[in-house]
Amino acid sequence: MDCTRQEFMAIATGRELKDGELAIFGVGLSMLAGYFAKKNHAPNLRAFTEGGVFGSTPVGGLPWGIECTRLSANATSFTGALDALGFLVASGRCDVAIIGAAQIDKYGNVNTTGIWREPPWKAGRYAPPRVRLNGSGGANDIAVGAKRFIIMAAHDKKRFAERVDYISSPGYLSGGDARERAGFIGGGPSAIITTLGILRPHPVSKEFYLDAYFPFSSVEEIREHTGWDLKVSANVRVVPEPTEQELANLRAVDSTGSLRKK
Repeated sequence: MDCTRQEFMAIATGRELKDGELAIFGVGLSMLAGYFAKKNHAPNLRAFTEGGVFGSTPVGGLPWGIECTRLSANATSFTGALDALGFLVASGRCDVAIIGAAQIDKYGNVNTTGIWREPPWKAGRYAPPRVRLNGSGGANDIAVGAKRFIIMAAHDKKRFAERVDYISSPGYLSGGDARERAGFIGGGPSAIITTLGILRPHPVSKEFYLDAYFPFSSVEEIREHTGWDLKVSANVRVVPEPTEQELANLRAVDSTGSLRKK
């Protein structure tokens, strides 16, 4: 099937969302996956953005931002970030979220702050990073408060690190019950979905393992492109290819083809 890796990842992510859930999406691929789910199998998905645009469906293509007119044209209501992140997310009302990542570790911690020659946790102090990233935006609030969240990322070894340079948005911290001990209201990351496959957290250790791989990938390729000794499920499987209808629904959301990359 004529489907790019980005599209495959978006469809695999969208399949994780359930009808009727209250969901918050980031910009770009997160929105593509979320609004694909709404069009494809979850018509009653209640979507909102961290900017407070609630209940909308994109018009005329994928939105370029969280308050883009393509998104706000048919919204149910407009509030603000304080209501979206402070009321719906921080209170534990948000069922599911989708966020991106520049760097991810084996416990699902996300770094979108910077890349250091010597990470602050190793140096013992915070110094200016070698590469400054965009920051967490609302992702930190989402990672702390949503009942579960899904991470989307291109799969390469530099991005999938044994330990992130800096925790912008917490996953399971150091693993085990560390997140629970920290007192976060949200449940943590339920999956990391990449351009090669799907990783899920072990129920006890919370270390992410390979649950499934895409038809064009393999267990060996994914392990090779992961910066830690990635464990593999005894029941590892191949993710079903998108159906013609799924691909048509995805492209109806991204009607301009802005995210149709190889």
